[in-house]
Amino acid sequence: MAYAKQILALAGIGDAPRLKKAFATVPRERFIGPPPWQISRPPLGYVTLPSTDPVVVYQDVLLALSPERGVNNGSPSLHAQWLHTLSPREGDRVVHIGAGTGYYTALLAHLVGESGHVLAVEYDPDLVEQAKKNLSEFPYVTVIQGDGADWPQEEADRIYVNFSVVRPADAWIGKLRSGGRLVLPLGVPRPKATARGGRHALHGAGFCFEREGERIHARWIGPAYFICAEGRLAGANDEAERLKDSFERGGVEFVRSLVRGPPAAPQRCWFVGAGWALSFDEAVG
Repeated sequence: MAYAKQILALAGIGDAPRLKKAFATVPRERFIGPPPWQISRPPLGYVTLPSTDPVVVYQDVLLALSPERGVNNGSPSLHAQWLHTLSPREGDRVVHIGAGTGYYTALLAHLVGESGHVLAVEYDPDLVEQAKKNLSEFPYVTVIQGDGADWPQEEADRIYVNFSVVRPADAWIGKLRSGGRLVLPLGVPRPKATARGGRHALHGAGFCFEREGERIHARWIGPAYFICAEGRLAGANDEAERLKDSFERGGVEFVRSLVRGPPAAPQRCWFVGAGWALSFDEAVG
């Protein structure tokens, strides 16, 4: 419980008993493999923890899952803030895109309860097998190997994305129920891999999108430097360059809505992509 209280305090979260219980219940060491464990320490890269006592992993640190690719079990305080923003309810249908070995999937499972369902999507087949084993105690969690751009294929109440993208996948917006929330990191990839392995975001921001009928409200959560998507979700080079320009101009914290189709007033947009935009104006429609 001390770990849970510390993480929520670092995230600036006050009264959140269900989230606190989830962090206190799920054993983090089960999801990171056997010791020796490695933590990410930019700009040094990865550093091996000298102890094999599981108590050492109950810190607000990134623990390596696949260090050669830069894939980590991310910062608990950041995820606490984002899960609090996502606000999954008991009975919700949640889709976790980029589930890794399933630690944050397990937290989601505790939050939705047995009356809910969590679909965990992971691209890496090795991580998928680990996640299936780690999450086997949850009959209401389904783990699949696949491209995150293809999911969900049915309507979802909450969608939680754990890798950086240049644009939201069409399915994430199209399958989000009215009243539903999508939390994701929007980001521009670095030109090359870092000492941590993989390509992480050069500029990045967490967003919460909430659907109200055809309106899509947007809220900036804070900076976010996740590992970047590959393939279709990486986005076109020209779109990434335009997004980079938008980050460097500033003002991301003032975005209020996501607009699909041609934006009515491009001059009122922080960013304009191919068929979508992030606007400073409140959502209409």
